[in-house]
Amino acid sequence: MNTTDFFHGRTVLVTGAEGFIGSTLVDLLLARGATVRAFVHYKPYAEKGNLAHVLDHPRIELMAGDVRDAGRVMDAVEGCDTVFHLAALIGIPYSYDSPGAYVAVNVTGTENVAEACRRHGVRRLVHTSTSEVYGTALTAPIGEDHPLQPQSPYSASKIGADMMALSHRHAFDLPVTVVRPFNTYGPRQSARAVIPTILAQLHSGARVIRLGSLTPTRDFTYVTDTARGFLALARCDRALGEVVNLGTGEEIAIGDLARQLVAVSGREAEITVDETRLRPSGSEVHRLLSDNSRARAWASWKPEVPLEEGLRRTSDWVRDHLHLFAPGRYAV
Repeated sequence: MNTTDFFHGRTVLVTGAEGFIGSTLVDLLLARGATVRAFVHYKPYAEKGNLAHVLDHPRIELMAGDVRDAGRVMDAVEGCDTVFHLAALIGIPYSYDSPGAYVAVNVTGTENVAEACRRHGVRRLVHTSTSEVYGTALTAPIGEDHPLQPQSPYSASKIGADMMALSHRHAFDLPVTVVRPFNTYGPRQSARAVIPTILAQLHSGARVIRLGSLTPTRDFTYVTDTARGFLALARCDRALGEVVNLGTGEEIAIGDLARQLVAVSGREAEITVDETRLRPSGSEVHRLLSDNSRARAWASWKPEVPLEEGLRRTSDWVRDHLHLFAPGRYAV
């Protein structure tokens, strides 16, 4: 049975469905014949977001809510075969200002989703983690048994969320898998991330690109590869109760990445360090490089989009959607 056949006819919930990765996952699920319940954060104003292109699709149901609302989450999970939990408060800089909000959304929200999945007897919960939970690599590449290091309130809240999800496996035999993506990038990503930040500056005509530290390395994975990993792990019994990394197994320094983005954009610019974008010294994660052997061996997953091709696609998207960005403002 291939992945297309597996999801055909199944009802699937995606929390955080309007987000960058979530909306890409919705696209793939609809293409594979799933009926998708898209759980999105309620907005009291009209806005065409990342799901605007599928709102008239006959197999999608848009459901507004908040993962902090246990009753609403319970309603959202009812009748679903598979739940992909991506809803989270993201971004590291804002977590310095409002750590309590990260606990409420990421930890309590995950508990609400896990409890709803347990009550409704879902076939599989796929919970979204982040490579930030590892902190700066103590050994590389980083395997799933690498120590967890809460170097920011954001990463601490995601560690708590992961443990909450896994505790439901140990205590209640909940069929959950924790997916740990490494630095996903691609179309629809907001300016709070480094790649669209650089591209928005370039395509707005900036001749000086302002960034934080240029020396940290990251393992960048194109968004469709990450979304395919979610689908593969949702049907992988070996991954039940386990954590699985999704990354390319290749790293690049932020400074080198910026120079590559200048090249693919066809622009000319100088790269400089902006002091306001630097993380606190004890919070900077200096190296992230994934060991993706579990995903390869257990779920037959591997990344397919090379970095240069992915950056070119992302550059084209940012250029064509520059109205969505404010290149002169630092987005946290």
